[in-house]
Amino acid sequence: MVFWKHFRDLFGGRGSRSGVWESGPETIIAPQVAEAAALLQALADGGQVPGLAVRIQYRGTPLLRAAYGYADLENPVPASPGTLFRIASVSKPITATALARLVEAGKLRLEDPLEDYVPEFPQRGIHLEQLAAHTAGLRGYRGKEYALNKPFSIAESLEIFRDDPLVFRPGKGFLYNSFDFVLLSLAMERALGIPFHELVRRYVLEPLGMQDTCMELPGQLRRGQARPYTRGARGFRPSIPVDNRYKLAGGGYLSTVDDICRLGQAYLDRKAVDPVVAREFLTSREISGEPTWYGLGWQVSRDAGGREYYGHVGNAVGGYSNFFVYPERELVVAILINCTDPGLQPMLDTAVEAVHAGIGRVAP
Repeated sequence: MVFWKHFRDLFGGRGSRSGVWESGPETIIAPQVAEAAALLQALADGGQVPGLAVRIQYRGTPLLRAAYGYADLENPVPASPGTLFRIASVSKPITATALARLVEAGKLRLEDPLEDYVPEFPQRGIHLEQLAAHTAGLRGYRGKEYALNKPFSIAESLEIFRDDPLVFRPGKGFLYNSFDFVLLSLAMERALGIPFHELVRRYVLEPLGMQDTCMELPGQLRRGQARPYTRGARGFRPSIPVDNRYKLAGGGYLSTVDDICRLGQAYLDRKAVDPVVAREFLTSREISGEPTWYGLGWQVSRDAGGREYYGHVGNAVGGYSNFFVYPERELVVAILINCTDPGLQPMLDTAVEAVHAGIGRVAP
């Protein structure tokens, strides 16, 4: 217990400026959780990230809920577990959950042709399922398209890519991109006749208690939002302004580690969507007999230790995110960083691996 108290004081106890750490009941895991906390705190203390928030929960109980570094370097404002971050492509599982609920409610079908909802898009033969699975054949970003700062509506943004040929015939290949989710969100909002962000609020955020998850307001920071940064030769600088509203579905949401874990836990508890529908979304598609390691809005794969997980990694201007759900371990991981890809994924993986090592001692 002396060891446990030492690490509680070090990473989240009295006098700690950098974070809050809550432990779960499995004290046998304490050394491995402390190792993960130390690795993550070192990233902020060493200037490798501006700020970072993390929540790791096991069987619904937080093992680690902490924040390190700063939400705002200039002022300065410390990061906290309640800080809002740009979650980038972790937005896709939120959209996928909304789509699954619409399918469950009979509002639309995965096999519906895109032209039923977006007739102005010139490419034919695309189904909604293919958009969610990234098998529709749409291209990815070109040049600086990932960093646009134009007040497009979802429909207006089609001008970016609508006249470009498909990379492959729908269903014949896999190409990860965010334009798939632009089209998907437009189809969803037209199917219900309400704006996409309102649809997600009604079908996902409110039912699952994700009260902090929201759309970013261009040109201003929401209360509690981390300032987004980009790393340069002389350190971190504020990121260029962007307007992500048109691609809200694929990479535009703000959220907290608490809300992201609520989403993951809802899937473990079978409260997010009907289990049969969830299985459809959480099953990797195949192309020519080979898995894509992607379901419908979810990365579906195995980690370096061979453990199955679903979730997503995200990278955007001023934001980097990890979200992993390990169903066999009943483990949910959310890590959010307020800078464009810091190039530290191996370190994040090592921190998560340390927690797995501890859980392996109590639940092999």
